[in-house]
Amino acid sequence: MTGDAGLTAPRPGGRGPVALLLAQDRRLFDTAAALHWPAAERVLPRLSRAADHGVLWFATAAAIAASGTPRARPAAARGLASLTVASLTINTIGKRSVRRPRPALDVVPLVRQLKRRPITTSFPSGHSASAAAFAAGVALESPRWGAAVAPVAFSVALSRVYTGVHFPGDVLAGAVLGAGAALAVQAVVPARAAAGPAARSRAEAPALPDGAGLVVVANTAAGRAESVRALQAVLPEAEVVLCEPSRLRAELDRAAALARVLGVCGGDGTVNAAAEVAVRRGLPLAVLPGGTLNHFARDLGVEDVRDLGRALARGHAVRVDVGRFTSGGTQGLFLNNCSLGVYPELVRERDRWSHRIGGWPAGVLAALHVLRAGRHPLTAELDGSVRPLWLLYAGNGIYRRRGLDPGHRDDLADGRLDVRVVHGGRHPALRLLAAAVAGPLSRSRTHAAVQRDRLTVTGLPPGTLLAHDGEVTGVDGTVTLEKLPEALTVYRPPRARRRSRVNLRRDHA
Repeated sequence: MTGDAGLTAPRPGGRGPVALLLAQDRRLFDTAAALHWPAAERVLPRLSRAADHGVLWFATAAAIAASGTPRARPAAARGLASLTVASLTINTIGKRSVRRPRPALDVVPLVRQLKRRPITTSFPSGHSASAAAFAAGVALESPRWGAAVAPVAFSVALSRVYTGVHFPGDVLAGAVLGAGAALAVQAVVPARAAAGPAARSRAEAPALPDGAGLVVVANTAAGRAESVRALQAVLPEAEVVLCEPSRLRAELDRAAALARVLGVCGGDGTVNAAAEVAVRRGLPLAVLPGGTLNHFARDLGVEDVRDLGRALARGHAVRVDVGRFTSGGTQGLFLNNCSLGVYPELVRERDRWSHRIGGWPAGVLAALHVLRAGRHPLTAELDGSVRPLWLLYAGNGIYRRRGLDPGHRDDLADGRLDVRVVHGGRHPALRLLAAAVAGPLSRSRTHAAVQRDRLTVTGLPPGTLLAHDGEVTGVDGTVTLEKLPEALTVYRPPRARRRSRVNLRRDHA
């Protein structure tokens, strides 16, 4: 029994606009109760129970994420984040602000009624809020998945009136609140669909409408077999080579010797290896996302094989910058970012657990482990000053902050490194969060951000870890980070939306 028990007894009515609205709401409830819905008698009560405690939506999110379709995982994550915000709002504010009793059940047929009647207040409907929040969150990231989830969400909301546990007004208010929660999450972390493909310079590249001359090396560890099958259906003349991670670089070299265009299917680390071969061989690169995050492909505007197929059919390619790090005899490239400090530690810890519990849970576990370590992972000399650092990050191109998400680049050929430093000190998690919120060109006692084309870090002890595009390597002494302007030619789909004059000038430069 909760503090809301006993609030289900009807209260006396009154006059005025609110009383009239409540009376109309009760009449709508009575009308709905009087309707004969034989087809819904077995479905809606079960669906309503399935949505208890969000179980239905967690299962739906798992199914969406497991589908492997474009934007499936971000859509599932956004739906659950929106649901969480809606549930917290309902439980902390909604139910305690308007203490409306539940409807009387004497007009509802017994076959419709739930076996366990809720004892909390009626306004607003928490089930409807969760359903609307999840559906709206999914739709903001992936309209196709949103369209698939929407009928289920609507049915859950309808079931609350059908089973007699809510008035129609409760359901409507809950749906509005749920949609508002999804929009609030969107304001803080905008959906990837809100950003268009980055502007960059056009490049000459062969048109391969059926894929002849394209050799694609696919990393089997990425686990996206459906991407390879779709590629073979769209580009039947392309040669696809499946290989284990240990054979990746050898197969990329072999493919580059045979191909007019080098293709790659995998995550950011796999794409990084292919880019190194493409730059060295002077070949254009075709990228098909096949990993967990696929930052480079998404900033490029390639979501799936259809996008890549359109680009190859038209020979539509662009030149992009490449980052390079050098430390003694160690050298490598990065397409997304390069970092020293806490992030390489996190990547190494994540890799220890990812094969056991999956990438996302392993990432969370690794972050908790690293941030609780209670030590400065790096001491280095930067701009003539020796200091402890939690993180030194260099992005290949300027990352534009969208809410709390710093992961979108407007241009991959801007000639700049987006350098961000989080200084050592207490409360590393708060320092890292403050740096993320502050964005580029910020400077404070805890963090700083500048834009350069070259950066040198000295005084690194032996065994220092450096992460580049999700891969980790060891460095020591001095590390130099620099840009290779427009060093890589890569296919990208033509813009579907209208471009600005600035972008048109760049495309025809």
